[in-house]
Parts: sequence; C-alpha cells; structure tokens
Amino acid sequence: MTGRPTLYGTRHAVSAGHYLATAAGFAVLEAGGNAVDAGVAAGITLGVVQSDIVNVAGVAPIILRMADGRMETIAGLGHWPMAFPADLFQRAHGGKMPPGVLRTVVPAAPDAWITALQRHGTMGFAEVAEAAIRHARDGFAMHPTMASNLVAKQAAYQRWPSTAAIYLPGGRPPAVGDKFIQADLGAMLQHMADEDRAARAGGRAAGLAAAHAAFYRGDIAARIVAFQAEQGGYLAREDLAGFRSRIEPPVTRAWRGHAISTCGPWCQGPALLEALLVAERIGMDGLAHNSPAWLHLIAEALKAALADREYHFGDPAMVEVPLAALLSETHIAARAASFRADAACPAMPPPLLSNGPPIPPETRVKLPEVEADTSYVCVVDRWGNAFSATPSDGSWNAPVVPGLGIVPSARGSQSRPDPAHPCGVAPGKRPRLTPNPALAVLADGGVMPFGTPGGDVQVQAMLQVLLNILHFGMEVQEAIEAPRIATYAFPSSFAPFEYFPRRLAVEGRIPRATRDALAALGHEIQDWPGWAYAAGSVEAIRTDPATGLLAAGADPRRPAYAIAS
Repeated sequence: MTGRPTLYGTRHAVSAGHYLATAAGFAVLEAGGNAVDAGVAAGITLGVVQSDIVNVAGVAPIILRMADGRMETIAGLGHWPMAFPADLFQRAHGGKMPPGVLRTVVPAAPDAWITALQRHGTMGFAEVAEAAIRHARDGFAMHPTMASNLVAKQAAYQRWPSTAAIYLPGGRPPAVGDKFIQADLGAMLQHMADEDRAARAGGRAAGLAAAHAAFYRGDIAARIVAFQAEQGGYLAREDLAGFRSRIEPPVTRAWRGHAISTCGPWCQGPALLEALLVAERIGMDGLAHNSPAWLHLIAEALKAALADREYHFGDPAMVEVPLAALLSETHIAARAASFRADAACPAMPPPLLSNGPPIPPETRVKLPEVEADTSYVCVVDRWGNAFSATPSDGSWNAPVVPGLGIVPSARGSQSRPDPAHPCGVAPGKRPRLTPNPALAVLADGGVMPFGTPGGDVQVQAMLQVLLNILHFGMEVQEAIEAPRIATYAFPSSFAPFEYFPRRLAVEGRIPRATRDALAALGHEIQDWPGWAYAAGSVEAIRTDPATGLLAAGADPRRPAYAIAS
C-alpha cells in the first residue's frame, strides 16, 4: 500500500517539488505547450514557491529528449568570476569559504530556461513565467517545509537586511498558512516578460533574446554587479554579458536493455551510472528488496562511485576527468571485486586510476547539513518529448540583491577552497554540482525522466528508486515511497566537507532487525525518521508504449505533487 496512488494519463504528465509548480507546468501543457515549455514554467515557479531552496538566479541543470530521439543537456551552471583570485580562500580565509558574495558564481538558471525555450520550446518567456510572476506578486500560502527551513536558518536570514526584509517580514519567519509575498522578485520577472513582449514584433526568438538581455546585459545585470561590488564581490558585467550555458550530449550507459542518461562530470550525475554498473557486476539477482544483503550491496556500490566522484569529478572544461575509464568494464570490475558480502568497507575506497586528493580526517559529529538544497521537475507531453531539470540554490548563505529579490548563485560553495582539488576554485571554472537530473530510455521504448533534491543523497535516492522500478517491478509511486538508506562514506560536497566513513542513514520504516544486521556488517547506523526530509524527494514519470499510458509519481517526503491527464 502507498500513501498516494500512481497517477496515470494518456496525454501528458508533470511532477515537481511543489504543487504550485506542478500546476504551472500542467496549465502550460493544457494550453498547448510542449514538455519544454511546461518544464520551464514549473522550474521558474519553483524559484518562487520554494525560494528557500531554489533561486530564480541560481542553477538549473537540464536533460531532455525530444520525440524524434534527440537528447542533450543544458548545464545551467555558472562559473567563477574571471577576476576571482584562485588563492583567495587559502590566503585570506584560512582555507574556509565564508558566507556572502565571495561564493558567487555567474547566475545560470535564467539562461538555462531561456536556452531550453529557444532550442526546443514553442512559447515565449512571458507565457511560461506567468504563474511564477503571479505567485511572487500576489503571494502564496507558506507551506510547512519552507516555514521550518526559515525557522532553522533564521539567524542566517537575519545576517543581511535585504534578505531579512523578505524572508523575516515583521522580524520573524512566516508561519504556516501566512501569505508570503516577494514583490521585488515578481517585478524583476515581470520586467523580463515585458521585454519579451516588447520585442515580439521580431518573432518569438527576438522576444526570448530580449528577456535574456534584460537579465544578463540590462538593468538587472547592472544592479547585480553594483551590489556585488558594494559587498566586496568579484562578479563583473563582462561575466554576465558573455555567459551561455554549455550544451552537451548526455553521458549514457546501457543497462539491461535500458539506456540511462545523466549530465556530465561537472555534476555528480555519472556517479549514478557507476553505482548502477558496480551493483550489477557484484550481483543483484536473488536478493530481497531492502533486505540486509540488498541494502549492504547498494551502500557499498554507492561508496565506490562516490569515492571516484571525490577523486576525479570537476569541470571537464578545465580538468581532465577520466570518465570513459571510470565507466569502463575494467574499472567497474575492479570496484566490484573489492566488495565483501560479510563486511562494510571501513573507509572511503582508495583511488584506482591515479592518486586522488587527500582524504580529510573522519568527522565525529552529526551528519552534514545540506547547505543549499534543491528541487526537481519532470514533464512528458502528448508528443513524447521528455524534460528533466533540477533547479537549486538557497537564499540564506549570501545576500539578496535589493530591489530584485534574488541571490545571484552562491553555488561556489561546492568548489573546494584549495585550487589543487579537482573541483577547486579557479576563475572561469564551474563548481562540481550536486543537482543532477536523469532520464532513461527504456527497453520497451518508453521514457522515464527522474530526479530529486538532497545534496549528496541525490544519486543514492535516484539509484534506489530506479532499481525499485526496473529491477523489482514496482509501480512508480510505490518505488518512490519505499524506505531508503544513504551512505556518508565520502567528504560532503558542502563546506566544511565532513567525512563519515562508516555512517549509514536508514529510514525508520526499515525494521530494527535489518538495521541490526547492517550494524553487524560494520555500518554505523544513523536512524532517520520514517519519512526523512534528508532522504530526498524523488519525482518520476514513466511512459508505456504498449498501453499509451503515462505513470507519474511524487515524493510525500516533501510538498511534491504530480498531475497526469
């Protein structure tokens, strides 16, 4: 039994991290838009209704597949300012990355959304941003997840007056059910929409170009840069004016007749593929779902893949990432060979391809906090186009730009302060991103976009849901609601990069006997509640060519909802 049913439709489906974003995407589909139009509408809306964990000026990695089979990724990830001194954190901040504008990289989400519309959409910016503008201008009901986040981060939100003015109205976090208004954000989005409409005489492309220029070269850019300079930041007009997201083919690997695709190693996406292939090589068949043997195998496969993420992943435009070798049969076999069915690996598995960066000392405190969490949206339309995106960036670790209601992407927090690290800071370099949308082309010809928030737990939750569906044959919603685990046997992607080599978090719905059996194997069990926020919020849509149905699910661990029609 599941708490919600899998939702089925014959035309189109949307699943997103907040119900108002899902509704925004669905309205676009019902108005005749395609999956890209709807995905962008939902994604921008997430930056309004979940602005504690998604920023309109943050990151937005996208993977999409058009009905004709074309696939591509749009990075939606900005780079460090070109004038940023690579040694600044080591030289002036004791190897730490302080909160504030020094974490700023070029805001990439507006470019990613507009690029997706330019290349594959049918609508203009004004149409797809309509719901986001309305919810920012007129407000929405504060929901429990955001309300609790604002309470937990109240001290951080008080750090900057421009931030506190929005997120602590009247000097306190809004209560559940309060109307929450972001007037400046609504006005900024409206300005982009107005510029789009004003240029429409030249066609849809001219309108989209005008909306893009409004943010990256016009008044919005000027205000961003002026405030950054006032706060001691390095972001310049040239960084914004010249920015476009990289467009690349996805990283794809075959598994049991399916083709699983992620974005490149500038994010953690390929670790999902490595963990899947390592688990397959070890041997999954015959193990009962969420049995001690199954969970042990999944945890150890994830440890291997996430160790390689630590050793090798970074911006492939600036560092050499041996991705082909990491996903090769030889390397997968070597990682699988170290698996022990009777014992957990006591530390992060060592590098096999080359010497990696030094491993930090073990952390003996609570599990790391996800610094700037994330949301997710997927869409499949009536024509068979599929869209998958993981927008992100919080609003509490750097100041809001006065008058704009945005925090220019502070995702620099996922770069290491040491430039020598594969994902170390450098001018013009992208951080290594945790958000990583995925998309599967199934053996039966169907498609399945899927993804989740959750920082370092993202690929872990995605792997478990993927296997629940394609290995255990669960319905989409059942697969999403099944209890999950997560390993922390690698340095966190967020400062101060905590490392818990034996720690395994386990949702409380997994029986005590199972947890005891895992502990006997050497896992240090961290008890999660039965439905843990930290376990992610997986959303997915699966199409079935045989029946013509679309099956959509959304994770009740957060305010995610799906709609299918």
